[in-house]
Amino acid sequence: MLKEACSSAERVAYQLTQDRERYVELGAHLRAKPPTSVVTVARGSSDHAANYAAYLIMQRLGRIVASLPMSLVTLNKAPLLAKDALAIAISQSGQSPDVVEPISYFSQGGATTVALVNDASSPLAQAAQWTMPLHAGPELSVAATKSFITSLVAGARLAGHWQNDAAFLDAIEQLPEALTAATQLDWSPALEVLTPAQRIMVVGRGISFPVALESALKFKETSVIQAEAFSGAEIKHGPMALIHDGYPLLIFATRGPAQDGLIKLAEEMRGRGANVLLAAPDNIKERNLTLPVAATPDLDPIVAIQAFYVMAAHLSVARGLDPDKPRHLSKVTKTN
Repeated sequence: MLKEACSSAERVAYQLTQDRERYVELGAHLRAKPPTSVVTVARGSSDHAANYAAYLIMQRLGRIVASLPMSLVTLNKAPLLAKDALAIAISQSGQSPDVVEPISYFSQGGATTVALVNDASSPLAQAAQWTMPLHAGPELSVAATKSFITSLVAGARLAGHWQNDAAFLDAIEQLPEALTAATQLDWSPALEVLTPAQRIMVVGRGISFPVALESALKFKETSVIQAEAFSGAEIKHGPMALIHDGYPLLIFATRGPAQDGLIKLAEEMRGRGANVLLAAPDNIKERNLTLPVAATPDLDPIVAIQAFYVMAAHLSVARGLDPDKPRHLSKVTKTN
């Protein structure tokens, strides 16, 4: 896991040399024939990556994006109106039937279908009209790391080319250097708090919420910690009742309009006795974990999760576990 996580910069650099014209063509297609609706199709870490792509598309292009409940297609056979829609699937393996079948359904129904997939020969790649390989290379660790990061980058490229935003696309090109820097950050204060922990809340908001979702999943997968992800706006709607002295919270306060509220939330939770790990850029004095930054705030989640992955791998070992062999899990999960 650690080796593959730390190779993300290299894999992203390679991805950025590939499929340039294909992304340009897809962006032009979406501008020429704007979709009437947009859905994402994904599970697990890939769904968290889809959440990030959806946020970018809604924020930058004004298109409402929904996460498709795949059982509508696979189990309920609902008569969804696919014509002129955009369906974006994200997957490492491209093998799960409940991801492949909806993309086939949308393709046959007149939608534009896009697969951001690591295995370009997979059933998902074959089902989609536009296959954009992640170029993460073989991923042997059960816990996805580099495939998640390359999925985030592919989603950002899709949004950037759809918007035809040269400045944003240039910022994406600078990600490899920022990812390399992220692997060097010292998150050892998190190990001191989390090595004995049995539960944790992971908090983000807006564009940082997908990072909270992914981090909570990794805590469960690799460290057997009961972790839940919440938006900073939801904590006071019930979850705050769980807070007691020493309760650990990890808060991702990436740059952007949600940052101030997350910093204030960290202060309030500390006042209630929580053991708060505030991850924020180095200009935020209240932080106890330093977040890396990218060339633009919209890309900060990509480098934030890189810093987290390095810590998560060390945490698993500190807890006497093997991050490469999570119990009960396998690399490819097939659901219907």
